[in-house]
Amino acid sequence: MTDPAVTLRLKDVSKTFGIVNVVDSISFDVKAGESVGLVGPNGAGKTTLFNCVCGQLQNDHGAVYFEDQPLNGMPTYRRARLGIGRTYQRTEVFPDMTVRNHLLVAERVHSGTGRLWKDLLNMSKPTKEEIEVSDRVMDLVGLMELADTPVAALGLGHCRLVELARALAGEPTLLLADEPSSGLDERETAAMSAVLRTVQRERGTAILLVEHDLEMVSEVVDRVVVMDLGSKVAEGTFDEVMANPAVRYAYLGESA
Repeated sequence: MTDPAVTLRLKDVSKTFGIVNVVDSISFDVKAGESVGLVGPNGAGKTTLFNCVCGQLQNDHGAVYFEDQPLNGMPTYRRARLGIGRTYQRTEVFPDMTVRNHLLVAERVHSGTGRLWKDLLNMSKPTKEEIEVSDRVMDLVGLMELADTPVAALGLGHCRLVELARALAGEPTLLLADEPSSGLDERETAAMSAVLRTVQRERGTAILLVEHDLEMVSEVVDRVVVMDLGSKVAEGTFDEVMANPAVRYAYLGESA
């Protein structure tokens, strides 16, 4: 990979479990500052591909590149420190910690400073720089007014924003967002969409979004990659892929 305009490149990435090709020779790029949607029916292999990008799984074949650097074999924490942030479909937060403390811990994990157990027990005082970083991120996602609120007191919509803010605390170049609208109502989904657009436009963050809500996808992304049964079946603008007979068949069982 030698194109500086490309943040993420997947080249013939494959992952097999037993005899099943869960991800089968997937190739596509995410350009710098671009938002790309990764969509497809359940079981298409989207989350497995995500895990190959962030390092929770190692792909069996092919290669993953991030800003000209091959990632194959690299552990998750090193990929994160290169500039890859991630949210998860299942919300994972510490209920007794405040919104701000979630971000302080995330920033320290990313930078490799401090000790996690001290952070979780509120035993290490944040620096001025750490507070400034957390304030910037909370302002970006609309959580400033809830900075000192324990997460246990928040609804799911705000918890999703806390997770997003935590992923952004290290100021990643690439954000992997895995089903960020899962469990959210229409209003909360609209708010999440607005935040993702802001992150892309104001920070220039490249985004790879896995999402079942196609209306949200249409509002957030510049381009769409469609997977079905482990393979890529279409790539293009949202309108182009939704008009593709292979995509209609994957989602609806409709033939051309």
